[in-house]
Amino acid sequence: MNLFSRRRFLRITAGTLAAAGLGPTLLGPRARAGTPAAGITTVPTFCDVCFWKCGAVGTVRDGKLWKLEGNPLDPLSQGRLCPRGTGGVGAHIDPDRLRHPLLRAKVRGEEQWNVVSWDEALGFTAERMQKIKAEYGPEAMAMFSHGLGGNFLKHTLKAYGAVNFTAPSFAQCRGPRDVGFRLTFGDDPGSPERTDIANAKCLVLIGSHLGENMHNTQVQEFAHAVANGCSVIVADPRFSVAASKAKHYLPIKPGTDLALLLAWMHVLVKEKLYDVEYVTKHGYGFESFAAYLEPFTPEWAYPETGLSPDLIRETAREMGRHRPATLVHPGRHSTWYGDDTQRSRAVALLNALLGSWGRQGGFYIPSSMELPGYPYPAYPTSAKGKVDNPGKKYPFAHEAISTGIREATLTGAPYPVKGWLTYAVNLTYALPNEAETLKAIESLDLLAVVDVIPSETAGWADVVLPEATYLERYDDLNVELFREPFIALRQPVVPAPDEQKPNWWIARELATKLGLEQYYPWKHIEEYLEYRLKQGGYSFEELKKTGIILGPKQPRYFEEGVEPVFETPSKKIEFYSSQLEAKGFDPIPKYTPPDPVPRGTYRLLTGRAPTHSFSRTQTNPILHDVMPENEVWLNAKEAARLGVKSGDRVRLKNQDGVVSELVKVKATERIRPDCVFMVHGFGHTSKGLKRAYRKGASDSKLQTRYRIDPLMGGTGLNMNFVSVEVTS
Repeated sequence: MNLFSRRRFLRITAGTLAAAGLGPTLLGPRARAGTPAAGITTVPTFCDVCFWKCGAVGTVRDGKLWKLEGNPLDPLSQGRLCPRGTGGVGAHIDPDRLRHPLLRAKVRGEEQWNVVSWDEALGFTAERMQKIKAEYGPEAMAMFSHGLGGNFLKHTLKAYGAVNFTAPSFAQCRGPRDVGFRLTFGDDPGSPERTDIANAKCLVLIGSHLGENMHNTQVQEFAHAVANGCSVIVADPRFSVAASKAKHYLPIKPGTDLALLLAWMHVLVKEKLYDVEYVTKHGYGFESFAAYLEPFTPEWAYPETGLSPDLIRETAREMGRHRPATLVHPGRHSTWYGDDTQRSRAVALLNALLGSWGRQGGFYIPSSMELPGYPYPAYPTSAKGKVDNPGKKYPFAHEAISTGIREATLTGAPYPVKGWLTYAVNLTYALPNEAETLKAIESLDLLAVVDVIPSETAGWADVVLPEATYLERYDDLNVELFREPFIALRQPVVPAPDEQKPNWWIARELATKLGLEQYYPWKHIEEYLEYRLKQGGYSFEELKKTGIILGPKQPRYFEEGVEPVFETPSKKIEFYSSQLEAKGFDPIPKYTPPDPVPRGTYRLLTGRAPTHSFSRTQTNPILHDVMPENEVWLNAKEAARLGVKSGDRVRLKNQDGVVSELVKVKATERIRPDCVFMVHGFGHTSKGLKRAYRKGASDSKLQTRYRIDPLMGGTGLNMNFVSVEVTS
């Protein structure tokens, strides 16, 4: 049996593996965490280096973590992990990780600490929280989190009476994209995205860096699509890894993506290359939309985008030739210029013209497993409401706005916010304008940080609670909406080396000190997990052996019998949005030229690398060795003009006078001369991050300006310009 047919066999039969007793045979003998033993054992779990949550198998040799591989049963990893995932071993052995609970010894930001017991640390946190509750109400505590691990801490804070919960991933990353698609289709692309890349005949990437922003399943599917002859079109100011696989590369002027999208749609409509039957059946307001597109010719777009009319026409025709299996990727990090929801809506509309939503090679319809929740007591109710979006100023925000909570903390309106609990989030890097974040922190009565590493935000905390890594703990069950429905288990592969504790334990003990014991009727997370699985008809013991339970295959496309459902006011795909019009916004996306680049400067663009996740992994010794610092991409002609070459170190200075650390130059033809590019997450200033301390430069520190999306409150960050200061 070859590799591919074997993997398919494993997927199909995974749901029956438990009954057949095959789990340990496939994955090797299973070790219980905390029980060192001679020889080699394996434990299935799932990754937490990024949000994708790929199924993994940890191998322990003679009681020590040896390696991580993909779980062949898992539909997300498909038996393979990305560089970050395989490097996850480094999170366990990281010498810079937090080891003991800490209480601030001096003023905030000086990183002076007293090592204390867990009882002291949680007692201090509970006492401060009770004081805040007595003086301001429980709503004055807010929580910032990232990832599944925050679930139990959210549960504790909801039991306490808190209502303000946010993840920067909405307002600083995917929010405009999600809202733009919701306004069009009544649903968003999801997370993981419902992109059917494997079956796409034409893939269009607009500033989406597959292969660099390493989302495992998508990258594997991208490789298969390219091997199968998929026609790839990439529009990007930078010649990315994905662009190197493209049939057509469009070196677009930064900030003009919406102009290109309008011109593409003009060609599709004018030449009747769109899916007429699909649009007629499912579309609303198409006539007004088609009339609106009339002036946006490729000739109109040429001076805006810098792209020739012939290239715009040819790429539009290429999309039309392969519809409906043409996928215009929705992207993820979509907060660019402040009009990002409308740009993302244009991406959705282009997909609608091509008939790709709900179709093979476009966007499949995901499914998930049904699994009951735990029967907790009801949470307290609040009459105050949330602080992040008072008066629905941003009317289409369906999640909390992180910078909105920061604003309320700074102003005290609509009511004071006096305590922050952060989980797995480095806010000084995640939010724009570090000075505003630090000013907000200074006004707090409590900043409690739960993290694995001593981040910059932890350096400003009152109390630091060291969490066990994902390889050392249980978390809540992962029940994703995905192509194949499944349940995944994260469980300990090895014990934590010091006094680190799992988030569920921290949450439960904090609840006890707050007098909220009734919200934790279970004593250990295994009781919680076993209850939920038993109620769903599944075996916890068998899931521990395989790590994955697959559900029955569901129809994925309209052609397979999935009923088209569009949760919009018209119950159709909205080419013309009456709900936008009713709120005073353009019902069809309107292009606004970007701010011009000031003389002598470059627009600062940022992104990811396949080696690191945000600012979380730079001290991981394995990943650090692969990529110890970032570089600034600078057009080769500009570099020659400035008298610098690759490997030279320079400083960047932004429009507000903020100067970066020294950073290496990457002089290259692969970027336009009007912009520079940096990988996010470097230039750490926390003294506890010894391995990563001042390695490379921080793009976050240079992002002092941002423009707020009026539809949903996202922060466009590509508003910053830098000059290059050559050092002697």
